[in-house]
Amino acid sequence: MTLEELQNTIKTEAGVLLYFSGENCNVCHALRPKFKEAFDTHFPLVKQIYLDAHENSQISAEYQVFSVPTMIVFLDGREFAREGRNVSLYQLIAQLSRPYEIMNL
Repeated sequence: MTLEELQNTIKTEAGVLLYFSGENCNVCHALRPKFKEAFDTHFPLVKQIYLDAHENSQISAEYQVFSVPTMIVFLDGREFAREGRNVSLYQLIAQLSRPYEIMNL
């Protein structure tokens, strides 16, 4: 995925989750299935995009991702939430629930 394709996706989709990880990041690999399951369950209309931060260095730089894992949620084309390493999945779900409900009435 190119930077331009990603930016177009963020503009056209109601919600986008960017999950930046690294090949040698054990935390990334442990959290990814939990995030996928949570977003599939609670936010099925949010498009999930998983990126290797090193392989996609231009995209990582554009979105100021300096550590992995980093999760960025865009709602209506704007960055709504950003979490890194010490993320609470339950807090993120709580933070996104109300705006998601409003957007998908």
